[in-house]
Amino acid sequence: MILSERLRSIREQKKLTQGDIEERTGLKRSYVSRLEHGRTIPSLATLEKFALAFDVPLYVFFYDGEAPPKASSLPAAVQASNGHDHWGLDGESARYVHRLSLLLRRITENDRKMLIHFALQLIRQKRS
Repeated sequence: MILSERLRSIREQKKLTQGDIEERTGLKRSYVSRLEHGRTIPSLATLEKFALAFDVPLYVFFYDGEAPPKASSLPAAVQASNGHDHWGLDGESARYVHRLSLLLRRITENDRKMLIHFALQLIRQKRS
């Protein structure tokens, strides 16, 4: 399910209006509408506001299962920190990057933009 559809679906399941979301999050109703129609990509902070307004964990916007997803550890290639600037160029880390690039080719351009947007948000949060 697309994120915009999921936001609308959860709001409707909770029997909330866009006006209710405006009151709970401080986001304008028109902005909520743009999010629900896929015209705007929400920031991670905005999704956190929605999660609080809906009283749901953040992962429900990205995960279809009933139970929370199992936390997976990153591959050893990603976890390895040997102090070199060559991560991803050879060995296990290169295989990981190649596999990731193959998977990223399968997603839509909008989903790719959303992933990049979220990654930038996480980087900004980590720096502050």
